[in-house]
Amino acid sequence: MLKALKNLTGNYSKTPSYSRNISLSKKWAFISGFIALLVSIPILSVLSSFFISSGEIWSHLASTVLSSYVINSLILIVGVSTGVILIGVSLAWVITMCSFPGQKYFEWAAVLPFSIPAYLLAYIYTDFLGIAGTFQSFIRGNFGLEIGDYFFPEIRSVWGAVLIMTLAFYPYVYMLARSAFLNQSTSLFEASRIMGYSSTQSFYKVALPLARPGIAAGLALALMETLNDFGTVQYFGVQTFTTGIYRTWFGLGERPTAAQLAGFLLLFIIVLLIVERWSRSKIKDQVNVTARFKRIQKFELNGVKKYAAIVLCSIPVILGFILPVVLLILMFLNNLDSVNTRFIIYALNTLSVAAIAGVITVSLALLMAYSSRLNPTKLIRGLNQFGALGYAIPGSVIAVGILIPFGWLDNTIDSFARSNFETSTGLLLSGTLFAMIFAYVVRFLSVSYNGIHSSLQKISSNVDEASRGMGYNFTQILRKIHIPILSGSLVSAFLLVFVDVMKELPATIIIRPFNFDTLAVQVYRLASDERLGESSGAALAIVLVGIIPVILLSKTITKTRKTDKNL
Repeated sequence: MLKALKNLTGNYSKTPSYSRNISLSKKWAFISGFIALLVSIPILSVLSSFFISSGEIWSHLASTVLSSYVINSLILIVGVSTGVILIGVSLAWVITMCSFPGQKYFEWAAVLPFSIPAYLLAYIYTDFLGIAGTFQSFIRGNFGLEIGDYFFPEIRSVWGAVLIMTLAFYPYVYMLARSAFLNQSTSLFEASRIMGYSSTQSFYKVALPLARPGIAAGLALALMETLNDFGTVQYFGVQTFTTGIYRTWFGLGERPTAAQLAGFLLLFIIVLLIVERWSRSKIKDQVNVTARFKRIQKFELNGVKKYAAIVLCSIPVILGFILPVVLLILMFLNNLDSVNTRFIIYALNTLSVAAIAGVITVSLALLMAYSSRLNPTKLIRGLNQFGALGYAIPGSVIAVGILIPFGWLDNTIDSFARSNFETSTGLLLSGTLFAMIFAYVVRFLSVSYNGIHSSLQKISSNVDEASRGMGYNFTQILRKIHIPILSGSLVSAFLLVFVDVMKELPATIIIRPFNFDTLAVQVYRLASDERLGESSGAALAIVLVGIIPVILLSKTITKTRKTDKNL
């Protein structure tokens, strides 16, 4: 056995210390497998629903709303894809390649819409652009018009949802496209000029094809968020698979059919995930090829082009962040007397579950990353990647995938207790904080793992060897060496999970305990009752906390830019 291990891991002495390290290494490998098994429960539960008969409910759905689910979902996919690519790629190219007044501020300002969830944008713009909203009231009051005398597009429609989601999700494409543009070399552009290409031709024939993997990865992430959205489409009355899952589960009481709807949505997400993984591998290949060349030099914009660039960069930032925040602040100030007095309770609920979920998620992600460091095998990498699938899975799918096995386990325990002890145990797992936090951990484990794993890879293996020479085992190395070095990454990972939990709506609204509301649920409830003014305090709190990941992303972009200048 030791001979086989030696061939795999290198020539180490057959010492008791080495044997203990091998044993600990296996234990860490077991940890990765156990975590992957836990987070796979919702996925396997949803996929197993295809083998359950749902009776005649499918024929009812097919004759009534199923076509609407498919058509509206396809419209959202096509519309949002077009919007995020046009805005994200345009901003990435102009901000990366051009020099104009305010350019360095737009580098981070273009990411600000990340801080506002799509459903909040939907509520705010409906209040502003609706028939009874501020904008149309201003038009009627100043031009002597009545309702019906003029045409104004309906914001609460599938196309309104496309607009809202485009403003909320274009930063995905912007960031990855900009990263791709930053890593392209000047040699290719010089060659294109020798061939007689103009700047525009060089963009379409050289820069854009090279950036295609990054754009595809950003697009895949944007579409995953589009299919995950519940608040926007529910508020706008747009029937999609996400709203269908909710209505079938709670409205019709057909859990197997809701799970099958979730399964179809999951299969589509898996396709997007494959595309995203493939795109990321292409990005790595591209960086390796072009890293030895000097970076592209920016060119000055003058005259009309300078102002056009400013307008181009300003519009998405204004519509996606500045205007909504201003409207939300005004709404809050105008409704101070009607702000819900239970706001503090909702805030405490949100902060508590977000903090608990953040600590658990970061801890599990650290264990997974450390296990991968100790056992860099294909099996461990595969288990960790499978365990990090949750972020790509819609919250509604995860919620359904958790409630089904938890409900079965609750019923089994209750039946056993009734038959043997003549007592009812009730619901031990379903509809509890444990189930809610478990859903958050599954959903956002990837957010922590990717950052921690990347930072852990930067620590030289020589540090581990020196520590083992001092008599430290793997656990002591992690506690005394790696965790202090990773403290910044651990805090960043915690903050990202914390903010994502605060904004999460689909999983929360399906799986939360009875009479336990978070800020996101409260905003959704009041906005659905056309009482957005009362929810403005909770909405503003979500936005302010949501700026945290934007700051982290901005620092990352700045560091990348400094690194580029030094190359």
